[in-house]
Amino acid sequence: MSPGAFHDPLTETIAGFLREIGLEVRIGEVREDAVLPGIRIDHGALVVEEARLAHPGDLLHEAGHLAVVPPARRARFHHDVGNDGGEEMAVIAWSYAAALHLGLDPAIVFHDAGYRGDSASILENFTRGYYFGVPMLDLGGLAYDLPRAAREGLAPYPKMRRWLRQA
Repeated sequence: MSPGAFHDPLTETIAGFLREIGLEVRIGEVREDAVLPGIRIDHGALVVEEARLAHPGDLLHEAGHLAVVPPARRARFHHDVGNDGGEEMAVIAWSYAAALHLGLDPAIVFHDAGYRGDSASILENFTRGYYFGVPMLDLGGLAYDLPRAAREGLAPYPKMRRWLRQA
């Protein structure tokens, strides 16, 4: 196995994508009290302890927290990513689009153990095209919401314009 590679192919696929878009993903120890099992954020980098990683799709969610904020703020994230409701909605939208981009079943992100029991509802709404968080992605230059895409003749969300917020 090459350095930095994960044993689980799904975890490696997700980590490879995150690295490709410019996020740092490292193998390391994660304390048991982490927000999501097996993942912690260390000054803008994702640290993953594969043995404790309960759901590989959680990597997309945590990466979304890094992706939807400006680079300077991203680098300051350490353990806690805050509790901004608008950002959380953008993160959910980002992680759904990332799952589709990777050809993954979005249920990998929106699994039964996540989202305080609302995973099925979120997944059903997004599958039907009832998206939330997209205006925040549009504001951050990551995706075009439907009205703007229609006006400008561009592909709307869930197609992403870029994966990391620039400013």
